Amino acid sequence: MTAMDAAKKVLRDVFGYDAFRPGQESAVAAILEGRDVLAVMPTGAGKSLCYQIPALVLPGITLVVSPLISLMRDQVFALLQNGVHAAYLNSTLTSRQYARALDNARHGLYKIIYVAPERLMTDAFLRFAQGANIAQVVVDEAHCVSQWGQDFRPGYLQIEPFIASLAVRPRVSAFTATATQAVRQDIVRLLRLREPYPVLTGFDRPNLYFEVRKTGDRDAELLHFLGEHRGQSGIVYCGTRKAVEEVADMLCENGIEAVGYHAGMPDEQRGCAQEDFVSDRVPVIVATNAFGMGIDKSNVSFVVHYNMPKDLESYYQEAGRAGRDGEDAACCLLYHPSDVRLNTFLIDHSQDTSQMDAQTQLVVAERARERLKQMTFYATGSGCLRARILRYFGEEVKEPYCGNCSSCLAREQERDVTRESAQIVSMVIALNGRYGKSMVAQLLCGKKSERIREKGLHRLSGFGCLSGESEENVRAMIDELVACDVLSVTRGDYPLLQAGERAREILRGDEPVRMSLLPKDATPAVSRRFRRGAGPDKALLARLSNLRKTLAQQQRVPPFIIFTNATLRDMADKKPRTRAAMLRVAGVGEGKMERYGEAFLREIARYEEETQ
Repeated sequence: MTAMDAAKKVLRDVFGYDAFRPGQESAVAAILEGRDVLAVMPTGAGKSLCYQIPALVLPGITLVVSPLISLMRDQVFALLQNGVHAAYLNSTLTSRQYARALDNARHGLYKIIYVAPERLMTDAFLRFAQGANIAQVVVDEAHCVSQWGQDFRPGYLQIEPFIASLAVRPRVSAFTATATQAVRQDIVRLLRLREPYPVLTGFDRPNLYFEVRKTGDRDAELLHFLGEHRGQSGIVYCGTRKAVEEVADMLCENGIEAVGYHAGMPDEQRGCAQEDFVSDRVPVIVATNAFGMGIDKSNVSFVVHYNMPKDLESYYQEAGRAGRDGEDAACCLLYHPSDVRLNTFLIDHSQDTSQMDAQTQLVVAERARERLKQMTFYATGSGCLRARILRYFGEEVKEPYCGNCSSCLAREQERDVTRESAQIVSMVIALNGRYGKSMVAQLLCGKKSERIREKGLHRLSGFGCLSGESEENVRAMIDELVACDVLSVTRGDYPLLQAGERAREILRGDEPVRMSLLPKDATPAVSRRFRRGAGPDKALLARLSNLRKTLAQQQRVPPFIIFTNATLRDMADKKPRTRAAMLRVAGVGEGKMERYGEAFLREIARYEEETQ
């Protein structure tokens, strides 16, 4: 039997899947051949199987460097449920438990060990590692190694010295869901990967619906959104701890079961909130971005950003916690201009740069501002939201419309705006950089507000020249012109529009300008359009879900550890009546069959008898 034949057998017998997902097979093959690997795969693409399967085929131990305690715990619990011997080494263990786990590891009791990066260079762990047969070192959430990434973690800089200290260098694989080209280069350089085999499956998550709602009343809009998604499980991200507490209280006052989560809460309260959400006792959790990176909960049906994040890396990673089971899920950003000021303040007062020299601090801050600029263009610009994300990560976009985001569903149309662009630039020049986007748009649309009359701005020659356009479209044109360096925006509390480097090109009409804009009769409000087919038997699915919940309570594990939602749906669709048929359900391997298979077979049989 070849190594890949063994890998496919593990995939079927242990994890319960008949075929690899895109990117998985090539990553597994490269690792088994002894190559280093750099894999950038979106959340939900099955990154963990790429290294867990080789770990069970290769002789020796696989070390997985992981950034979060909750991630380690969930991964180890899931492996144990599948009959795989695994352990984690982190600060939650007492000194006695830690010593016993290391002793078990020395005696070969574990095939996979999860470890925090800060533990690698400790004396006890080094003694163990230097005497062990380590076949593979896996760096999960590898973007954390790059200080230009959104989650730089200094402990990750210990990984390369740790690997160099081993008598025999193991194969090294690095996995992440979100990394620009610059961050990928940092990962290769800082981990000293040796000609790594690249796995880049693409950043697109077709099952995710992206939406931006520009609103002055976020609470009302959030309540409206949650009303549309009643009965579903989801996360609401807030920019500050205070906002978390206020939003959680507001939801509870309006009859929505919700818990709050942020790093300033007592450990016990924070732990209870997480457990209530993960175990499906509470459908909604309101949290700062400290929550979620290590939560392996598959049935998150929506993610709402109450505040705009500081960059698209953070946004896409956090939004990507929805729909990990492959089902349709919604990702909604509630945008307000104050978010830009909040994030600018956080960049300018960041504590993470305190150990850097002055020049490095300037470079880091400038890059952070540029990422915030791109995030703002996503929230305020026109065109397909999915295309904006994919282009940001360097992926070629073949189709300008995805048909599954609020911009595409709002019937935006691409048209020639060469003349309109020149009129916008002329107005900005006429105002001599004294006003911001809102005022410029009002003047172009011919709005005669009291302030405009007082200042006599309605007498400008360009006043009302775009009166046939909606103010929203004019704002979108301005955003596109800023993005293309035709216009520029000053920094500060009151951003002002000025002519940019390419302003003269537009005024001369050197080349046509085309933009995707709303038709004049379009309404900004767009309803979520679901794309599901008939789906499984809903009554049976409900019974299987209740059985899973009961078993999870008995085992004291989250329900998705028993079976994911996708597995239950496949089970309800196939209605297996025998052991062999149950093993053909996606996600049911030998270990899960032995633990839970008979209970679910009995429930299916009872249901069919009752409904005949």
